[in-house]
Formats: sequence, C-alpha cells, structure tokens
Amino acid sequence: MGSEKAVCGSVAAPGSVPMGPPPWPTLSLSLITASGGCRQPKAGAGPWEPKEAEKHAPCPCEYLTLPPSPRSQSVSLVLLLPLLLPLGPTWHHATAQRCPQTCICDNVRRHVSCRHQNLTEVPNAIPELTQRLDLQGNMLKVISPAAFQDLPYLTHLDLRHCQVELVAEGSFRGLGRLLLLNLASNRLTMLPQEALDGLGSLRRLELEGNMLEELRPGTFGALGALATLNLAHNALVYLPAMAFQGLMRARWLQLSHNALSVLAPEALAGMPALRRLSLHHNELQAVPGVALSQAQGLVHLEMGHNPFTYVGEEDGLALPSLRELMLDHGALQALEPRAFARCPHLHTLDLRGNQLDTLPPLQGLGQLHRLRLQGNPLWCGCQARPLLEWLARTRVRSDGACRGPRHLRGEALDTLRPSDLRCPGDGAEDEEEELATMRPRAPLGVPKEDDGVAKPCPRACVCASESRHSGCEGQGLRAVPRGFPNDTQLLDLRQNHFPLVPRAAFPGLGHLVSLHLQHCGIAELEAGALVGLGSLIYLYLSDNQLSGLGAAALEGAPRLGYLYLERNRFRRVPGAALRALPSLFSLHLQDNAVDHLAPGDLAGVQALRWLYLSGNRITQVLPGALGPARELEKLHLDRNQLRKVPTGALEGLPALLELQLSGNPLRALHDGAFRPMGWSLQHLFLNSSGLEQISPGAFSGLGPRLQSLHLQKNQLQALPALPGLSQLELIDLSGNPFRCDCQLLPLHRWLTGLNLRVGATCAAPPRARGQRVKAAAAVFEACPGWAARKAKRTPGARRSPMKRRRWGADKVGLGAGGGGPWWVGEVPKPPG
Repeated sequence: MGSEKAVCGSVAAPGSVPMGPPPWPTLSLSLITASGGCRQPKAGAGPWEPKEAEKHAPCPCEYLTLPPSPRSQSVSLVLLLPLLLPLGPTWHHATAQRCPQTCICDNVRRHVSCRHQNLTEVPNAIPELTQRLDLQGNMLKVISPAAFQDLPYLTHLDLRHCQVELVAEGSFRGLGRLLLLNLASNRLTMLPQEALDGLGSLRRLELEGNMLEELRPGTFGALGALATLNLAHNALVYLPAMAFQGLMRARWLQLSHNALSVLAPEALAGMPALRRLSLHHNELQAVPGVALSQAQGLVHLEMGHNPFTYVGEEDGLALPSLRELMLDHGALQALEPRAFARCPHLHTLDLRGNQLDTLPPLQGLGQLHRLRLQGNPLWCGCQARPLLEWLARTRVRSDGACRGPRHLRGEALDTLRPSDLRCPGDGAEDEEEELATMRPRAPLGVPKEDDGVAKPCPRACVCASESRHSGCEGQGLRAVPRGFPNDTQLLDLRQNHFPLVPRAAFPGLGHLVSLHLQHCGIAELEAGALVGLGSLIYLYLSDNQLSGLGAAALEGAPRLGYLYLERNRFRRVPGAALRALPSLFSLHLQDNAVDHLAPGDLAGVQALRWLYLSGNRITQVLPGALGPARELEKLHLDRNQLRKVPTGALEGLPALLELQLSGNPLRALHDGAFRPMGWSLQHLFLNSSGLEQISPGAFSGLGPRLQSLHLQKNQLQALPALPGLSQLELIDLSGNPFRCDCQLLPLHRWLTGLNLRVGATCAAPPRARGQRVKAAAAVFEACPGWAARKAKRTPGARRSPMKRRRWGADKVGLGAGGGGPWWVGEVPKPPG
C-alpha cells in the first residue's frame, strides 16, 4: 500500500477548493513529517511537533498518493516544487502593492521613507518586513501605544523633526529587533516610566534637541544593549541618583548643551561600560568628582565651557582609566598641584581658553603627554619657572603663549627655558608691578568677613556658601536685590520682573563668574550696570525686551567671554557696547530682528570665535562687516533672508570652520561663492534654502578641508559632479527632486566612487522614481558615453578616503538633531 502525504495551505491539490494567495509576507504551507503527519508553521512560532493522536490522523486537505520509498519525504518535497514556484511572482506582486501612498518603499532593501508628508499618525499598510522606516519631518505630536506593533522587523526608526510632545507608555513594544531610534529635534519635556519598553536590542538612542527638564530613575531600564545615549541640547538642570540605571553596556553618554549644575553622587552609578562622557556647555560650578568617580572605566571626559574657577584634590576626581580630560574654555583661575593625582593614566589635559596666569607642576601624572594651554593669560615671570622645569623633566608637550612680561609677550611657552624667566635679583621688580596691574582688582569698600560669621543674603533669596551660588529665581522681584555674599560666583535672578538694571547693580561681587538674568522683562541696561564685575565670564540676558545697548552698558566686565542675547528685540548688532568686551569669545543673538550687518558692528571683538545670528531678518552682510573678527570659527546665519551667499563679507576669515546658511532663500549658487574660506572651512550647511541651481564652480577652492556638505531639502533636479571635494566624510542630498536623465550622469558617476551614503533619490522620470541616484545604473545605460566610461573602470578604482572611519555602535554623525540623512550614526556592519 502506498504511503500518503498531505499538502496544506494556499497550494490547492486536485479537487480541492482554491484558497487564493496569502497576504504578504505570510506564507502558510504545511510541511510533511517523516511519520506521515502534517506540520502547520505559524508566524513567530517555533518548530511544530504533531501531537501523538495527530501523527497518523489525516490532514484536512486532499491527498497525494506516492509510491513507497525510504526517502519518501525528499521525494515529496521534490514533487512539491512545481506547485511552489508559481507562488513567487504572486508574493512579489503583493509586496509591490503594499505601500502607503505618501511613502516610497524599497522592497529590495526593505526601506520605507515617508519624509515631510505632514502625517499626523504612523501610516497603515507599511510592509511588515520593513527594516528601516523614515518618518522625519512630519507632525505626529503623540506616539501612541503599540504604534509600530505590526513592524516587528524594524532595525532603524527615524522620528526626527516630528513635533513629538509625548511618547506614550509601550509606544515601541514589539520592536525587539530595533537598533537605532532617533527622536531628536522634537518637543519632549519628559519620558514616561515605560516609554522605552520593548527595546531590548537598541544600540543607539537619539534624544538631542528636545526640551527634557528631568530624568526619572528607571526611564532607561529596559535598554540593556544600549551603547550610545544622546541627550545633548535639552534643558536638564539636575541628574538624580541612578538616572541611567540599566544601561550596563552604554559606552558614550552625551549630556552637552544642557543647564546642568548638580549631579547627584550616584547619578552615573550602574554604567560599568561607560568610556566617554560629554558634559561640555553646562552650568557646572565645580568638578563633580564624586559623581564622575562612579564611572571607573571612563577614558574620555569632556567638561569644557563650564564656569568652574578652581579644581583641587578635594573635588574627589578619581578615574584610573582616564586618558583624555577636556576643561577648555571655562573660567579656571587656579589648579591645585594634586588636582588630577588620582587619574594616573591621563594622557591629554586640555585647559585652553581659561583664565590661568600660572600653573603649578602637576603631580601624579606619570603618563601625561600633552598639556594644552593656548588662550590663557600666562605670566612668564619667576613663578613660571617650576612649570617650565617640570615640562622639561617630564617631556610633556605644551602650547600656549606668554601674555607678559613685556619682553616675553607673545613667546611660545614651549620655546622658553627656565633661565629665560627673571626672578627677584634679576631685575624682576618691574614685572611684578606690571602683573599686579593686569590682574583684576578686588572690589573697593568690601569689608572682610570673619570665619564663622553668617554671611548676608537678601530676603526671598537662597545663598549656598559651600557652592558659592546665590539665587532668587521666580520670586516676583521688581528690582535687582543687593547684599549677596562677597564670594558669590553664580547669581541666578531668572524669571523676575525689573525692566531696568541700574548703574552698579551688583556691588561687592568681584568674584562673580556667571550671572543669569533671563526672562526678567529687562528693557534697558544703564551705563555702568556691570561695574565691579571683573571676574564675570558668562552673562545671560536671553528672553528679555532689549532693543539696544548703550556704549557704556557693558563696561566693568572686561573678562566677559560669553554673552547671550537671544530672543530680544535687537534691530542691529550692538557694536558700540561690544567694544568694552576685548575677551568676548561667543556672541548669541539668535531670534532677534537684526536686518543687516555693517562695518563697525563687530569692531573691538578681535577674540570672537563663535557668532550666532540664526533666525533674524538679515538681507545682506556688507563687505568688511566681519573683518574685525579674524579668529572667527563658527558663523551661523541660518533662517534669515539672504538671497545670495555674502562672498565679499567672508573675505579675511582664515580660521572659519563652520558656516550655517540653511533656511535662507538662496535659490542659486554661483561660481566661487565660497572661495574666500577654501583653506579653512570644514562644515557647510545649505539645507532648506530653496536651491534650484548650483553652478559647476560653486564649491571651487573648498576641496582641501571640507568634511561635511548639507544640501538636503532643496529643489535640485540636477547637480554637477564635485570631484574636488576629496575629503568629504558626509554629504546629504536627501529631499531633492532629482531628475535621473543623462544630464545627471556625471553626478551618478561621482557618487558611485564615493564610499558614503548620500540620500539622493530619483523623483523623475516615473520609471526611476524612488531609486537611489547612486545605484540607478539602468537609468543611465542609454546615455552617450556610458559604454566608454564602463570600459575604463577597473576593479581597483580609487574611492574617496574616509579618514579615521570607525565601525561600531559609538559612531556619531555631525548632529542627530540636524537635517542629516536618517541613516547617519546607524550601527554599521564591518566592511567585507
């Protein structure tokens, strides 16, 4: 008697009722067991085994009678192949049809892009096997529970710029394969306790550019595989104990550009794998050594741009694995010799841009190789001899230059010998007098306070003697209070209401480093309002009613380095007032009403490095307007009304590294638009600028150093090849309606030679829509010269270099919160 084997599912046997093709991607088919039973696989289920009663029971299908054979199962499967083969085209057809109308589906790579479609919810009908989903630039606002439950194969999800205000608990449940979640540049103010549940495989989480004010312990508890967490550019002021509990594998934590002033002692507990911590651009008044020492594996620590004035052994910094410590551009005035003695493997110490006039030999740093001191007012008198002797003895490389005495002014520190410095008896008396005149004087008429006597503090304010912080935030004050402790270093007067800041408003505060006057309704600073603030480095006047500053309004604070004037009513740059600030490093004038830049606006700010003018009404930047700021490194002119690149004004800026022009109505770029900064510029932003045309020579001269070029979200249908940009590490062409015809062939060839993802896709002709320009070879095969070009190619064709390319979860792009391609910073696969 022949053996009987059953075939079940969508394949109809003779005489059975056809069941029709299944919906993609489910393929329901009974496999035949050696014992004669049926096996019905189910989506997500493990191997099926027949129950004892079913092993000899018939399947609910028609039978195929086969001759007996010891290899009956193999024969059965061979006989099934002709029945299975017709399913292929039907399944592929179902795949092609299942794609939301507002999206582009790449079924081969399993990518779906629904960028900038004004979507208010996650679209239906996204193919279930999708691995990468890009929803950037929509209006989702709320991510509802289980919003992605039908997409279990997702590995990359981009939700940037979606105006998200709330992530509900369980929003991402079912995404157990997700590796990258990008929620940057949204409006999140908090994360519910279980908002990130279900993301057990997540390697990278981008939360940059939100409005998070607090982190609750346990928020990240479900992210046991996370390697990189980016919380930069939020509004965090405090990190509680166990804030990052559960992040056992996290290697990089980014907390820069927040308002952090306090870290709980156990804020970083439970992060044994942490290797890099970014805390720069915060409000830390002292090195949080106790909290930092919880992360014993730290190798890189970035704490620049914080207003602490002193670092000593008592700060408790003990990091045995630390190799690189960044304390640049702060307010440091003194270091204790054993400040870093418990960091024995420290290799590089960056102290650039502080207020150090001297430095003692540093103890306990047997492996120190590099000491960066550039931008400090170093006094190369007798007291610097121990430093030079120590540098020579330990062979530590150093930079920096002498501010004085006169005969050594401008001399590089590493060219001096101890014998070059004069000491008493060598005619150094005049030098000591010169040094005394250059140091800030203590405020006059300030009585000394005896130890143990309670220090004064104005009513309705809090004065913490240990941290030397004083504050009256949100107390409804109608005038600037007086009577703060003389040693106050940070004064917080935010969210009060005093339209006028009078002359000498802060008497007795000669040690003040950071002054916060945001949201106070200030309309005027009287002349001399800052008199006596000789140590002031940070002045925050954001979100007030200022429309101008008098010539003497900022006098009395000669060391001011950071001036924040965002969201006021300025119609032009207050150039006359800025002349009183010879040390100004960073000027913030975003979101005002400035309509042009003219010569004289920046006179006297020779030390300026960063200029932020985003979100104004600037229509022109006249030649010579930026000339005085020859050391300028960052220039942000985005979101203005510029109709052409201000090429003439960019002359004479040899140090410019970053130029932001995005969000201006440029429309076209002409030849030589950026030639003046060709030897310095590294990052150029031209996204969302309405660009329709770019001349072949628009970027001429930019080749040597340009690393990133942002051209996304424009109206480019064509773009010339850019072979001169040989050092690019990032180019973003996404969001442009490229017409993939023979005119675009040179760009296709150039992109093919780049080892970069560029995001360029074809919008026309219809047969090419959605294809990557880089990969659309079939579109260009009919173009003249295609065959000749193909014949010239060799297997060893040169590709653009990728310097210092790193593979792994810690790779970070130039700003997740920007408009970069949605795969920037993905977890890449190693080459090969």
